[in-house]
Amino acid sequence: MTAALVAAGLGLVPSMASATEGPSKPVAPGAPGAPGAPGAAKAGKGTKSAGKKFHSPADRTVRTASPGAATKAAADHPGISVEIDGRSDSAYGLVIDTKITAPDSSLDVVIDWGDGRTEKASIKGSGALSHGHSYAELGNYTVKVTATDAANGVQAANEVAFVTPGAKFVPLEPTRMLDTRNGTGAGAGKVPGRGSTRVKVASGRDVQDGLTAVALNVTVTNTTDSGHVTVWSGDKNAGRPDTSNLNYTAGGSVPNMVIVPVGADGYVELFNGGWSSVDLIADITGRFVRAGGSGYTSMTPARFVDTREGLGTPRGRLAGRGTFSTQIAGLKGVPQGITAVALNVTVTDPKEAGHLSVFPGGPAPTASSLNFTAGQTVANSVIVPVSADGTISVFNGAWAGADVIVDVVGHYSKDSRAAYRPIGPWRTLDTRDPESWWPGGRLPARGYIPQWYAPDDDPAADEAFVLNTTVTNTVDSGFLSVAPSPFPWLVNDQPGAPVPPRPGSSSLNWTKGATVANLVQAGSGEHGIVHFWNQGWKDADLIVDYYGIYETD
Repeated sequence: MTAALVAAGLGLVPSMASATEGPSKPVAPGAPGAPGAPGAAKAGKGTKSAGKKFHSPADRTVRTASPGAATKAAADHPGISVEIDGRSDSAYGLVIDTKITAPDSSLDVVIDWGDGRTEKASIKGSGALSHGHSYAELGNYTVKVTATDAANGVQAANEVAFVTPGAKFVPLEPTRMLDTRNGTGAGAGKVPGRGSTRVKVASGRDVQDGLTAVALNVTVTNTTDSGHVTVWSGDKNAGRPDTSNLNYTAGGSVPNMVIVPVGADGYVELFNGGWSSVDLIADITGRFVRAGGSGYTSMTPARFVDTREGLGTPRGRLAGRGTFSTQIAGLKGVPQGITAVALNVTVTDPKEAGHLSVFPGGPAPTASSLNFTAGQTVANSVIVPVSADGTISVFNGAWAGADVIVDVVGHYSKDSRAAYRPIGPWRTLDTRDPESWWPGGRLPARGYIPQWYAPDDDPAADEAFVLNTTVTNTVDSGFLSVAPSPFPWLVNDQPGAPVPPRPGSSSLNWTKGATVANLVQAGSGEHGIVHFWNQGWKDADLIVDYYGIYETD
């Protein structure tokens, strides 16, 4: 199969699905199978994290006389205490468990959610109550629980501060934050094997004011051996995750988009998991904040540009040092008024090494969106602002021409409610591990593996999942497609189940012997089930790491 067919998804007919010890091989290390039950087909099911917890102990209870009752009543009363435990289980949601200790009398309980809404309950004596709530807006809230003993003229109250875990996206002009080759963002010099570098992407005050994560395009270059790179918040309490964001081999330059939580000090950390030193580059394209951002809307991946066909731009390779602009807003289901767009950008058949920069318009930035070598087909996830007229621009930083393919996978707008909540990272699939999924084995040629990521109760609240996909142990060229399932799990899971339509877009491309990673913002569809398709003609191994979720509730 030619590289052109691999990149385009053309000419293929439909048909029927760190684990290594040393970082010297180009693989993604990690704990296989988590959090799915070993041997279970529904390997991703149940990945909805409980998130952050909140607590206000009973000794913080304030007991007073009820309005109109004698002040002495509070002092003479045997006592009421209120203890609150809260947990955030979605971008906008909160569940509180209230434990009330009181004498055997009737109590009226009021939960004030801090947003102008209240709930009422009744209880006799000591007992426990549980309530859930979804906020209309992201932000900081004070939840207050008041228990009133009307017969004795006494009320007791306790409160807990709650911060919604979701955040919305603020696009930024692609800007270089780190380049170890010249000392941008850190001291000049390569990052040693098994070493790290830290880069400041925000101030500590930004984090206090609601910044939760950033979108970075991370590139490793000047490599002399194989390895991987892990990007994380750097918080000591969290610990470095056992997952990887990108993999590299000797002599390569490899990019990947990363959505990473920011540490309390405004830094993120980049770990070189190889044994030899490398240069690292990080370009920021946006921030996730609790106030003033844009929500995400997923869509079935749609091809907007293919220079080989003249789609979205004149036909023919994008010339060296050349630029084209293409319309995004208002076409193929993408509305007007969007602030940014999520893309999968592929370069194929380049005549020499270089890079692409995707940007909203104006002068091309120094930041790169993907890197390539002569003859290579490579894809990368890109999140980029759109210009005022709804267009984006693509610049070829090489001196010779290359074909460019652009697939739109989603967009950000003020009208969208879906907010991003970091989860994990967790390894949800590793086909190299026989217990990672049922029935096990490699990702079959021309087949797919389903993964169930949404909970049973409300899959419609999940807009999209942020996943890092890695293909390894490849024996031929191919490409990976990721798409939501059109069928519920009971259909997917039954013998003789119908085969879903084969996606026409690619999420990542590989060649024989390569290990390739790419970020995927996978739409949840109606059922919260994601299909991972091997569009090549030979089996390959697939690793999927779960980083976060866009939620509307």
